[in-house]
Amino acid sequence: MSTLDTEVLVVGSGAGGATTAALLAEAGRTATVVEEGPAVDPDALEPFSLEEMVAKYRHRGPAGALGLPPIAYAEGRCVGGSTEINSGLWHRLPAELTDDWRRRYAIDDFEPGVLDRYAAEVEADLGVSTLPGDPPRSSGLLDEAAKALGWRSMEFPRAFRYDDAGRGTKQTMARTYLPRAAAAGAEIVADCRVARLEVDGARARGARCQRTRPDGTVEDLEVRADHVIVCGGAIHSPALLQRSGIRRGIGRGLKLHPTIKIAARFPFTLDHGDVPMHRITEFSPHLTIGGSANRRGHVAMALAESAEPFDAALADWERVSVYYAAIRSVGSGAVIAVPGLASPLVLYRLTPADMSTLARGLVHLGEALLAAGATELYPSVAGGGVARTRADLGRWWDRVTPATANLMTVHLTSSIRMGEDRRRTGTDSYGRVHDFENLWVNDASLLPDAPGVNPQAGIMAIAARNAAAFLA
Repeated sequence: MSTLDTEVLVVGSGAGGATTAALLAEAGRTATVVEEGPAVDPDALEPFSLEEMVAKYRHRGPAGALGLPPIAYAEGRCVGGSTEINSGLWHRLPAELTDDWRRRYAIDDFEPGVLDRYAAEVEADLGVSTLPGDPPRSSGLLDEAAKALGWRSMEFPRAFRYDDAGRGTKQTMARTYLPRAAAAGAEIVADCRVARLEVDGARARGARCQRTRPDGTVEDLEVRADHVIVCGGAIHSPALLQRSGIRRGIGRGLKLHPTIKIAARFPFTLDHGDVPMHRITEFSPHLTIGGSANRRGHVAMALAESAEPFDAALADWERVSVYYAAIRSVGSGAVIAVPGLASPLVLYRLTPADMSTLARGLVHLGEALLAAGATELYPSVAGGGVARTRADLGRWWDRVTPATANLMTVHLTSSIRMGEDRRRTGTDSYGRVHDFENLWVNDASLLPDAPGVNPQAGIMAIAARNAAAFLA
């Protein structure tokens, strides 16, 4: 067995882990980042391609939260985590939500002004901005539809930097915070899975890992650390803590944004290279309408989820684009580490109110797409039927059921909530695991609820805040 000694062990290299490692290393701490997935050159693979999915996604594609209905979800499994595969859309945590979370979970130093200060620092580092020119048509259609219907909409900024020609580069963690961490002396160990943490009473001593060598062989690695900060995301942070015998307040309360989709066929060709930047926010924060990845494979999958004949639409796929309605769920779920299994069991229970809101979202989405000029709408609901007019949308209300809806999500949070109310949380206000002196969590797990927006901005602002508290 090989051994490695470090002052701070950071488990995971996504939005939380990369932010943590960079800020601690730049403050002079000796940090080691271990990442289960491989290091993949950010420029090597086409975004949203099958090749990228195979190389960077956990399980080489989507996983599933079990329930009625089940909900498919996707996670990054590579250096940089899910920031390498997401759209880079950026939205600060809504102030009314953070105020509610602060009161409900007794979170110290969690006022909107505090979070906005850290968010501004991260945004300056990443170059968060809106498009320098006109949006692609797939995105602009949402804005046009909102105007036609008298609804609110907005262009979300993104973690992108643009050159003089307007070409954008997504500012993933592998392009930004991880190189900063390495330049400040941090070591980044890829292809290294943490099997469990070594715990002695109220202290974490390090981790037992399996590291895959370049030749494919596997070696055991023991990492000894003065502090351990777990940043594996809302699924794998609680699973690791549970495998290590730490269960109080860990893994319950999982939240996500259940998403229902429509593959919309238009009488004109659309772009398919990016995710639309516009969102219809008329019904926010409980319901948001936006656009998805639109490569041929994504279009084919979305068409198939309608359970309707779609050969003609797929043959015309360059005129088809995929859009969604996402909700803030009343229901919740759990992450359960199962002995003998590498991946945890993920459960999620939607409530009747959630199903009703999803049906409402699907109908509103259909209204918007028809207003934007769509001629055929294929919902991700078996038996919903293809809609061509607003009158056709009425039958969708009763067809969105647990047995017929095909749902997915890419946003997972809240499985180790933060706060001083120990009855309802797994860590204190700054991510330190209750009853431990030197064990921390600093990722999406800490958000007390699904925020109703892309959570990356909130994750990174909270991670920066917690890193500052750690250094203090």
